Amino acid sequence: MLDFGLSDEQRILRYSVREFAEKNIVPYATELDEKEEFSIDITKKMAKLGLFGIYVDDKYGGAGMDYLSYIIAVEEIARVDGSQAATVAAGNSLGIGPIFYYGSEKQKEYWLPKLCSGKILASFGLTEPDAGSDAGASRTTATLDRDEWVINGSKIFITNSTSSLAGVCTVQATTGYKTDGKKEMSCIIVPNGTPGFETKTMKRKMMWRSSDTGELYFTDCRVPRENLLGDRGEGFHQMLKTLDNGRLAIAAMGLGGAQGSYDLALKYAKERKQFGQPISTFQSVSFMLSDMATEIEAARRLLYHACRLRDSHLPFSTEAAMAKLYCSEVFGRVVDNAVQIHGGYGLMKEFKIERFYRDQKLLTIGEGTSEIQRIVISRKIGCYSN
Repeated sequence: MLDFGLSDEQRILRYSVREFAEKNIVPYATELDEKEEFSIDITKKMAKLGLFGIYVDDKYGGAGMDYLSYIIAVEEIARVDGSQAATVAAGNSLGIGPIFYYGSEKQKEYWLPKLCSGKILASFGLTEPDAGSDAGASRTTATLDRDEWVINGSKIFITNSTSSLAGVCTVQATTGYKTDGKKEMSCIIVPNGTPGFETKTMKRKMMWRSSDTGELYFTDCRVPRENLLGDRGEGFHQMLKTLDNGRLAIAAMGLGGAQGSYDLALKYAKERKQFGQPISTFQSVSFMLSDMATEIEAARRLLYHACRLRDSHLPFSTEAAMAKLYCSEVFGRVVDNAVQIHGGYGLMKEFKIERFYRDQKLLTIGEGTSEIQRIVISRKIGCYSN
C-alpha cells in the first residue's frame, strides 16, 4: 500500500491507529463476535486514543483534523474488525456530525465535549420498520405542545443506541406539512433515558455482531422546544448531508475490510503448501491476489479523492456515492476470493476471514443500498435530464 499525497500527520495517524487495533482489538474480536458482546472497554480505549471527534474543533474537545484523517482512522479499524469500525463510524458521522454541523452553540457546547471524550455515544434515528431507502415514508411524528416537542414513533437498525454509553439520539420526525402537502421533516435531540424513550438491543445479527444495534420506541416522549436541531423543516436536508458524510465512512469500512481480507489471504497463500510449494505460486491464486491488490488501490484513490474534495469545500456528493458503491462492492469481491483461497478453512469460525465474509454484506445495504447509490450517481451524471 502506497500513501500517495498523505501528510506526515496523516501517516503517523495511520500507523498509530493500526498499532492500537492490532494490540487492543485483534485479540478480542473473534470472542466478542461469538458472544454478540459490545465492548465498553474497547470503546473507551478508542475514545482515549482520540477516535471520536477527529474532525471536530478543539474548542469542543475534538482533534481538529481534516475529514480524510478521520476516514483513514476508520479504514485502519475496519482492517481488523468491522464491528469496532462501525462504532467509530456511526459515533462520528451519524452521532457527532449532525450536532457539530447543525447544532446551536449551546447544543454544541453541551454535547460535543461529552461525545468527543467518549463519555457518551450519540446515535442518528432515521430508519424505521417501513421507511428504509424511502426516508420520506417516516411515520415518527413530533408535535409542538407549547414549549415541548411530543414525539411518537419508532426507529430500527440504529447503531450506538442501547448500550450503557448511549447518551443521546438525533431523531428525524415529521413536524407538520408544507403548503404543497409534503411532510415537513425536522431533527430533534433526544437524550437517552428521557421518559417515553425506550430502547431494545437487536441480537442474532449475521454481521457486526459486537456493535450496538437497537430498536427505538417513542411514546409521548417530551423534550424541550430548544432541542430542535437547526431550523424547523430542515431535517430532510440535514439527513441528506449527514448521509453524504456517512457514505465516506462506509466506504472506508469497505476499503479497510478489503485490505484486511487481502492481508489474510496473502499470508495464508504464502504459508499453505500443496504439491510441495506455497499456493501463492500457483497462477490461479497469484492472479486472484493481483486483482485484489489492484482493486484495493483503485478504491483507495477514489475514496481519498472524495475526501479531499470535501476538505476543500467542493461538491463531493457524487464522489461520495461512487466511493461508497465501489469500496463496498470491492470488499465483496476481495473477501469472496479470500475465502476461496482459504478453501475449506475459510468456512470455519476459527479463521478470521469467515467473520470478514459476513461483515461485508451490510456495506452494500447500510446508509443507502448499492442500488440507491447507482440512482444517485445516474442522476448526477444527467441520465434523467430532458
